[in-house]
Amino acid sequence: MPMNLLHRWICNSAKWSATVEQQLLPWALDGVEFGTDVLEIGPGFGATTRVLVRRAPRLSVVEIDRDSAQRLHRTYGDSVEVVHADATAMPLPEQSFDTVVCFTMLHHVPTIEAQDRLLAEAFRVLRPGGQFAGCDSLTSRRFRMLHIGDICVTVPPESMAERLRKVGFDVQEVSVGRAGRSFRFRAVRP
Repeated sequence: MPMNLLHRWICNSAKWSATVEQQLLPWALDGVEFGTDVLEIGPGFGATTRVLVRRAPRLSVVEIDRDSAQRLHRTYGDSVEVVHADATAMPLPEQSFDTVVCFTMLHHVPTIEAQDRLLAEAFRVLRPGGQFAGCDSLTSRRFRMLHIGDICVTVPPESMAERLRKVGFDVQEVSVGRAGRSFRFRAVRP
């Protein structure tokens, strides 16, 4: 997905990696039990992948950006299955993952309809009883400034539960946190 230079620099920075490891993922994944097969949607520069690869028994990632997918493959080799694909139409078998996660990336999906297709794909690739968890950013002046020139379709947290239910999930939680900067969600495939 196109990102402006400042946004790319921040997402690839040591400071963002530390924030992801020490704050974002502990909050977003609090209480989430990983199964054996974990899928991360939209890892981008891989700050979240760096943490997940130590936690997930088997980790796969789906990344739409070719350069990012190639970088992830070079970084992780065979320890992470990197799939270069659009998460709205993943070339993965049905019911093949115990856990699906995505972090601060839904707003980069270009339309609400495409976001909903991504949610439906997460449901499709989850095994029954599997959990879908993640987080995304809330809009603010700083957030909008950071995304000038980017694809940015924010996800209102008040719509997330209904959107997850619409594709078949049992919703466990949608809540705002991190000083009002983000929301997290958790849902299960029945």
